[in-house]
Amino acid sequence: MEFNSLLELVGSDPVFSSSLLLAGNVDPKPIRLQLSRWVKTGLIHQIRRGLYAIAPPYQKTKPHPFLVANHLQRASYVSLQSALAYYGLIPETMFSTTSVSTGRPERLVTPLGIYEFRHLKTELFFGYLLVDLGGQSAFLAAPEKALLDLVYLHPGGDAAAYLNELRLQNTELIDLDLLKNYSEKFHTPKLDKAYKKIMQIIVGNDAAFEEL
Repeated sequence: MEFNSLLELVGSDPVFSSSLLLAGNVDPKPIRLQLSRWVKTGLIHQIRRGLYAIAPPYQKTKPHPFLVANHLQRASYVSLQSALAYYGLIPETMFSTTSVSTGRPERLVTPLGIYEFRHLKTELFFGYLLVDLGGQSAFLAAPEKALLDLVYLHPGGDAAAYLNELRLQNTELIDLDLLKNYSEKFHTPKLDKAYKKIMQIIVGNDAAFEEL
């Protein structure tokens, strides 16, 4: 296959799978060899086994990190600090993309960035939505769920000191009823405790700065 043929086949898709080229009655060996050559010459990026992206200046669409994250682990959604920063709920700029997944935890360093996945039990895999990213889309935690996922997965995440260190802002974006509903679905004292402290922070109660 010629590289121009690959560009026509991939079109404007930000990422593509090797299965796209292996469909039908084809010999997979020369195709995999050609993919390897294109990676070595910098024409395409290999994100992980079987997953690729066209490299600049040939790419028609720059892959959004959240879209890439969804492709790296299918049963996942972007959450934790990455989702909180996206919504403007924390002031930090994130240099890696954090997700939760029903799969294994892992950290991947790729040509398209650093991606971290934290394991979440299947029964806690809720509270996410498909978000438009300007022509691309990805599954992203709702603001309330991103905050609760972080609390749940971080050791000591329910401590007042930790919650205050997050420096939550733009808290009017948080649906307080939904926050309560989601926190109850975790069925843990940790989340019950964290919910109360988050509420204190949001309503500006000075007690939020004290350990309960």
